[in-house]
Amino acid sequence: MLSERPAPPDVAGAQTISRAIRVLQVIAAQAPDGMRLVDVARQMNLERPTAHRLLKALTVEGMVVQDTHTRRYSLGPLLFELGILATHHFNLKEVSQPVVARLAEETGDTSFVFLRSGHDAVCISRIQGSYPIQTPSVPLGSRQPLGVSAGGLALLAALPEHEMATVIKAVAPRLGAYGDLDADNVLELCRQARASGYAVTGNHAVPGVRAIGLSIFNAANSPVAAITVAATHGRMTDQRIAAILPHLKQAARELTRLLHQ
Repeated sequence: MLSERPAPPDVAGAQTISRAIRVLQVIAAQAPDGMRLVDVARQMNLERPTAHRLLKALTVEGMVVQDTHTRRYSLGPLLFELGILATHHFNLKEVSQPVVARLAEETGDTSFVFLRSGHDAVCISRIQGSYPIQTPSVPLGSRQPLGVSAGGLALLAALPEHEMATVIKAVAPRLGAYGDLDADNVLELCRQARASGYAVTGNHAVPGVRAIGLSIFNAANSPVAAITVAATHGRMTDQRIAAILPHLKQAARELTRLLHQ
């Protein structure tokens, strides 16, 4: 029997980097509570010693910190410092604010921008409209698997077929936390979004809420963000979606133009 050969150093190094980045994403999804070692290992499908080595290395570099009382791991100060430096080059939140504000004013409903982060969509902008009944909102900074919110669904549906399938497989174990959503549901929602040209979802990101979304593409034509409008199920009828859609498309075009500047 042939013994398994160890991976070449460059391949092993790349795998370690990918795992470390995924650890940061997993921990970020549980902010601000942090995560235990055993939970990180389980979500990453790693042996506990391997997960511990990754966490220890990230802690030494300041990318992760461990609470001495709860033993839970949270994101560290280095990420904050790097984020400040990155905003000069890519401050989508600041750029999008006027566009999101205008969309909320035009529709009367809560408008959002979501940024893609690996297999997740992160809410980076939220502005409420003037309609008297507003929806329970996805919190700023919250992170959900691609396919759950209208923004995440728009991003997922805009990916190439093979990448979309990879993401759905990766997030499938986490979908049970969002009502009756599963991998088959998400795949069908993606197909509907591709057919109609926009994403529609309801009751998953926030119960009782229905939302529509469109992707924002970078200069390489990759979906990096999404803009959405959300309202209660009773208000967000198919007829209202048809009325809102031109405003949403205009906002998406404007954000794409600003992103390319």
